[in-house]
Amino acid sequence: MKKISVFAFFCLVCNTLLAQTSWIRINQLGYLPNSTKVAVLVSKEWPSVSSFEVCEALTDKVVWSSKSVKTFGAYAAFKSGFRLNFSTLKKTGAYYLRAAGVRSPNFRIANDVYDGTADFVLKYMRQQRRGYNPFLKDSCHRQDGYIIYHPDSTKNGTFIDASGGWHDASDYLQYVATSANATYQLLFAYQQNPQSFGDKHDAAGHPKPNGIPDVLDEAKWGLDWLVKMNPEKDVMYNQLADDRDHAGMRLPNKDVIVYNPNWGLGRPVYRVTGQPQGLFKYKNRTTGVASTAGKYASAFALGSQVLANYYPTFAENLLQKAKDAYEYGKRFPGVCQTAPGRAPYFYEEDNYVDDMELAAAQLAQTTTAGATLWKEAAAFGRKEPSTPWMGADTAKHYQWYPFVNLGHYWLSKHSNVTQTEFRQLMKLGIDKVKARGETNPFLNGVPFIWCSNNLTVGILTQLHLYRNLTQDHQYEEVEAAMRDWLFGCNPWGTSMVCGLPEGGDWPNDPHSAFTHLYNYRIDGGLIDGPIYGSIFGKLIGITLYSPDEYADFQSKLVVYHDDYGDYSTNEPTMDGTASLSYILSAYQKEGQSQTKKAVKEPQGAWIRMDTTQKQVYLTFTGHEFGEGNLSVLDALKQQNVKASFFLTGDFLRNPAFQPAIRRMIQEGHYVGMHSDKHLLYCDWGKRDSLLVTQAQFEKDLRDNFAELAKLRLRPEQTSVFMPPYEWYNAVVENWTRDLGLTMVNFTPGTGTNADYTWPDLPNYRSSEQLYDRLMNVEKTSSTDLNGAIVLIHSGTDPRRTDKFYNYLSQLLKDLQAKGYRFGRF
Repeated sequence: MKKISVFAFFCLVCNTLLAQTSWIRINQLGYLPNSTKVAVLVSKEWPSVSSFEVCEALTDKVVWSSKSVKTFGAYAAFKSGFRLNFSTLKKTGAYYLRAAGVRSPNFRIANDVYDGTADFVLKYMRQQRRGYNPFLKDSCHRQDGYIIYHPDSTKNGTFIDASGGWHDASDYLQYVATSANATYQLLFAYQQNPQSFGDKHDAAGHPKPNGIPDVLDEAKWGLDWLVKMNPEKDVMYNQLADDRDHAGMRLPNKDVIVYNPNWGLGRPVYRVTGQPQGLFKYKNRTTGVASTAGKYASAFALGSQVLANYYPTFAENLLQKAKDAYEYGKRFPGVCQTAPGRAPYFYEEDNYVDDMELAAAQLAQTTTAGATLWKEAAAFGRKEPSTPWMGADTAKHYQWYPFVNLGHYWLSKHSNVTQTEFRQLMKLGIDKVKARGETNPFLNGVPFIWCSNNLTVGILTQLHLYRNLTQDHQYEEVEAAMRDWLFGCNPWGTSMVCGLPEGGDWPNDPHSAFTHLYNYRIDGGLIDGPIYGSIFGKLIGITLYSPDEYADFQSKLVVYHDDYGDYSTNEPTMDGTASLSYILSAYQKEGQSQTKKAVKEPQGAWIRMDTTQKQVYLTFTGHEFGEGNLSVLDALKQQNVKASFFLTGDFLRNPAFQPAIRRMIQEGHYVGMHSDKHLLYCDWGKRDSLLVTQAQFEKDLRDNFAELAKLRLRPEQTSVFMPPYEWYNAVVENWTRDLGLTMVNFTPGTGTNADYTWPDLPNYRSSEQLYDRLMNVEKTSSTDLNGAIVLIHSGTDPRRTDKFYNYLSQLLKDLQAKGYRFGRF
């Protein structure tokens, strides 16, 4: 019997005792190798935690241990908390933490953990589009809208075209405040980190590249709506619809709410007047127009810069509109709040100098009056040294908005005149949040008001910008804590972004008609986030419809529910989601991997390596057949070519294949996993339908690796994996990454993977047909076969007598004659 170590026995006992009382929280996305890495252990008890271990996910081997533990007292639902710092572990791979008998979920350390995430949140933005909605492939709210609060009462009820833009959240209202800020955030993210965004959709949101980065297509969609809402100089609209919208869940293209019988399905468009508004019992506290005018101006000014190469005439128009909006704001200072309806809730924005500061700073970069505008920006900025929510215990709903002041950033970057002063003001806000959070194990100093996640993204953005501007690294752990909070290092252990990461713990039951009524995913949406228990208890119309899976983690201090009935914590917001685009693109930029010129397919596997290199990756898979092994190896040896072999456990155990396996290793070919039993992971007809559990998947791969380990191959030598049947889905790809493996698949269109077929099958292709197809791809593809992964089977069913591997020698010669080299994984 295998002996069990004292430590393992201790862990087994402790797991039994503490399984329901202690948890380790991690960032489910993973960590960049050079980033700060801290997990948090929280407990209902007082376990002894003086050290911890990091274990390899695939082998369970302890690879690192540390006594870097910081202890905290009671917080939220827990009696104790511990920060487990493993920042000095930089080796890429998949791991889990173990401390006091508790095991964390698996996580990765790699340069690509943020790759594609900035584009991922754009999925939600496209799904929120009004007018034409590419997700629904249908139009909605085409009859908007009818003017109200016009200074000339005879024009009230007049129709103006206000279609377009994005729905604000899971209801169908629209506000200029949030839309203009979202538009600015998208433009800013691209301006700062253009290499982090791709082009897979056209301007209408269809999955077809159009030569323009998708983030700019989305920003243009927002700008088009803002132009409609600011049709001429000094004429602005601030809001479309009101809370009469809240009459039950339905998809936007099935909206039948009637505001006025004379308007059909048209909705009211609120004119900016600088005076309090509210059609029913409740009124807002509007005092001017500057908060709205400033947001218009900054979005228009940045749009004029970023879109100039794509839409030059539109960009010129935007610049003039930016100037007009800024001057309008200067003439009528004050705040322009959204209007309540039948309920007392509205966006209670109480500041405007930040909006005017950003507008002036942005315009200063685009006009000849730059010197004057920089001075005006600084004057506005000094009136609000830090965004007032920073360091506060509470605030009204959207009272201090936007949640990050990017005007301070531009003044910190501009010149020596304002650099030092405004960097200190950025630091002031950071210090306030840091001080408020330093007594809890998550270091979170954000007040848990409605939309607390948006505040978290705001301070995270400020922390990252400040670090890049100053190279001051003293706040790196706070930045990491805010980052990790969003992706699972929080009391509930859940990501706050729907669908991210695939296979992780994230909102499955958000407050959204898309999900609740039709089970449509709302990938990319950032939910509102945790709120104080005291606020939650006073909100109108909240009912939880399912048992609370996070019941153990709720407290009087703060709650979060993954329940569609909780609109206060579990509703995604359009502006919060857009604000993620900067920070995710920035982290992707920091970790940009060497494979950045390679190609992934939508389910997540790499399907082509570096497209700039004239190199082909020959791959061979083996399971039950292998009659061609030796002839393949002979051909490769003759041409001095290295290839990659992906082998199942059954193949590795087969005595008949042992000579070939030994040669593969001795002759320098890559030998990796292809599963142990050649499982079918998901349904052929319905790809998102899994046929295995994660436990079954992991056991099968561990068994496959155990056979490779007998050949003295280490995990780092076998980290690239090709799935059985070359068939999988995004969940399986995520499980693969959780084990520290990289999934690859053959390059679509190359066709040689069909060499398994035999004449009785309808998809049978002769070897000559396969050969001709591959060489035709080489001739006609824009990238030739650069980086192509070409799959060939080294053994096939006996019913196929026309073996493609017999053509290998000729194929190698022909490709070499065309200048190709051959790579291996």
